[in-house]
Amino acid sequence: MNNRLSQDEIDALLNGGSQSEESEQPGMNLSELERDAIGEIGNISFGSSATALSTLLNQKVDITTPSVTVISKSKISDEFPHPYVAIEVNYTEGFDGSNLLVVEQNDAAIIADLMIGGDGKGADPSLGEIHLSAVQEAMNQMMGSAATSMSTVFSKKIDISPPRVELLDVTEEKGTDRIPEDDLLVKVSFRLKVGELIDSSIMQLYPITFAKDLIAELMNRDEAQESNQVSEPQETYEAQPEPAVQHEPQPKPEQQAQKRQGTAKKDAPVQVAPVEFQAFDQNDAAHATRNNLDMLMDIPLSITVELGRTKRSVKEILELSAGSIIELDKLAGEPVDILVNQRIVAKGEVVVIEENFGVRVTDILSQADRLNNLK
Repeated sequence: MNNRLSQDEIDALLNGGSQSEESEQPGMNLSELERDAIGEIGNISFGSSATALSTLLNQKVDITTPSVTVISKSKISDEFPHPYVAIEVNYTEGFDGSNLLVVEQNDAAIIADLMIGGDGKGADPSLGEIHLSAVQEAMNQMMGSAATSMSTVFSKKIDISPPRVELLDVTEEKGTDRIPEDDLLVKVSFRLKVGELIDSSIMQLYPITFAKDLIAELMNRDEAQESNQVSEPQETYEAQPEPAVQHEPQPKPEQQAQKRQGTAKKDAPVQVAPVEFQAFDQNDAAHATRNNLDMLMDIPLSITVELGRTKRSVKEILELSAGSIIELDKLAGEPVDILVNQRIVAKGEVVVIEENFGVRVTDILSQADRLNNLK
């Protein structure tokens, strides 16, 4: 009988069986139903993100149905072998957690080049500060749209903080402090296509504990909706038996008399008279109108004075610095617009009252003009 142990068995004993447990652990932490739930949340949220990114880049953007896996942080270098750009997003309302959006550095360079007015071809992968700012703005718009979609899914307000962008190179331990500290992480991978320029992946990375919270809240919401539907009173209908013999029943004597009266009424001339309405006292009507207006007197309204406006491209906005001058569409000395709840109602001139700015009303729009502004 051979009692010798193989080298693999010896290594397993020395390591306390940690390797086999680690290889099995990720696959056992999310059931198939839970992975489907995470994938559905990602599919809904990033569907609207594709629309936002398409508008920013002026390119057709497709983000396909995601694949969900659980990875160990100790093997993070196998999952991200190339240089990437990591975008950290924290939830400020609705959830307590964060996630990391990861995109390949070459793809980020193309997105940045399109954002600042380039064609995306031959983009320099060495991202400078202005390019990282452009990527940050693109991801901000994407995650903002995703948060709005999640608000619909979870039936509550969800908000995020402005994302933070950093280069991520796991092999050189650069930017790894952005990776969540949990031992097990959920990786949601989407296929990203931007016109003919990008056909790659964009990944979402967050702790498995946060994923469990999302799944639990989604399941609780579905159960609450189902219970509400069951508790609603159901309308009942009483089935009417069909007659056994298909023939017209004989009318009763009183029904025959009513029928004869109805025939006689048809032959008689119809009397038509104009309708008379009750007269209203004008004093009562004026008093009611005054009471209705008094109910509105305490409603606060926001008054804004607009000095002027202008339009600039994303490239010009990103090039702004301290001391830059922005030219507005108003001439010096021209009246400023006075807006109430974002609607123009009057024009005026800027004055100084002691140490504060003020505005003197010089012209009030007519009622017709104010009605046109409300359309």
